[in-house]
Amino acid sequence: MKDFVAIDFETANECRSSVCSVGIVVVKNGDVVDSYYSLIHPEPDYYQYFCQQVHGLGPEDTDNAPIFPDVWKEIEPKIQGLPLVAHNSPFDEGCLKEVFQIYQMDYPDYEFYDTLVPSRRLLPDLEDHQLQTVAAACGYNLEHHHHALADAEACAQIAIKLL
Repeated sequence: MKDFVAIDFETANECRSSVCSVGIVVVKNGDVVDSYYSLIHPEPDYYQYFCQQVHGLGPEDTDNAPIFPDVWKEIEPKIQGLPLVAHNSPFDEGCLKEVFQIYQMDYPDYEFYDTLVPSRRLLPDLEDHQLQTVAAACGYNLEHHHHALADAEACAQIAIKLL
């Protein structure tokens, strides 16, 4: 696969619709050609302590951030006609479907691919198959794990190598 968009969401709480940041990396012909990052005002609008500990974001970061439909209007033209790739894609695909539902937006049935499953098959000797471990095995140093753009960049590099 040479053309795709790596995507990563962070959430504010246990609800997958509560996306509070998104990062995308557009890959064409096997090269990164574009990227995008935005904070998002989450829905529902509250943060769980655990989630804040993971990604470091809180209400002070997203209270004045745009809502998801406004962010997606910027992302949609960048991803037109391209499959989406995520590490553990059921999570990110679930976030996307749920936030579309919350805002009563028509979901265009995006094609999703996962880098986690092939990493388990192609790199069976890793101590684990978390994003940072697989990225390192693919020669990419993920320095800011759980920042949506950094995670999307790592996912893109994994997909370039493994898919």
